[in-house]
Amino acid sequence: MKDRLFTVAQMYDQPPLMPLWPDFGRGVCQLAESTTFQLAAEGRLPVETVRLGRKRYVRTIDVLTWLHLPTNDDSAGYQPAPPVEQSATTSSSK
Repeated sequence: MKDRLFTVAQMYDQPPLMPLWPDFGRGVCQLAESTTFQLAAEGRLPVETVRLGRKRYVRTIDVLTWLHLPTNDDSAGYQPAPPVEQSATTSSSK
């Protein structure tokens, strides 16, 4: 089986929550599945885990911070997009 390691660009393309394994465990930390889940159960992972149902996730923002990669909020020259104006539809009844 081919190892799946993330590039920096792939890290930025992750959704807000990434699966604990394989995306975080194998892709970022290069850990086996059993080791990843054992460390999570012991609270020894470098980032906090979020449990949704039976699955565990980690916040992508926490992973980026742990890897010392800039997030959208603190990257150089980051400017939030201007608000998009939407025209209100008016219906007139006569």
